[in-house]
Amino acid sequence: MFPERLRALRRGQKMTLAQLADALNHLPDADQTTRKNTPAQIGNWERNLRTPSYLEVRKLAEFFHVTTDYLSGRADQEEYDLGRIFLSGKPLTFNQEQLSSEDRYELFQLMNGYLHGRQQRSLPSATGQEELDLHFDD
Repeated sequence: MFPERLRALRRGQKMTLAQLADALNHLPDADQTTRKNTPAQIGNWERNLRTPSYLEVRKLAEFFHVTTDYLSGRADQEEYDLGRIFLSGKPLTFNQEQLSSEDRYELFQLMNGYLHGRQQRSLPSATGQEELDLHFDD
C-alpha cells in the first residue's frame, strides 16, 4: 500500500523523483546529520524494492500533509478542516502560487461567510435555478 500511495501523492503534485528528493532535503526539520534523499532511493520505495525508515516516512507525511497511517495504508485519507489549515502557520499555495497571510485571511472570511449565509439562501426552484432574494419590498 505504501508504494502506491507514495507514487500517487508524488504524481498528484506533478513532481519528479528528483524534485521530491530535493524537497525532502530542504524541509525545515531535516536533520543535517542524516543522508540526503535521492531520486533512486525514492524510486526504490515506490517500486517496493526498499522500505524507508520511520524518520523518512515522517518526512514524507509532513511534506504531503498526510498521516503516517495514511501512507502505510492503515487509514484512508483523513478529513481536513480548511479553517484550521488556513489559520495554521504552514505555507499554503493555490495553483502553485504562494498565498500571503492576507490572502489566507480573505479566503477564510469568504468561505466562512458563504457557509453562514447559505442558510438564508432560498432552495433551488423546480426549474433547477436558484432564486436570489434581494429583499426588495414592492
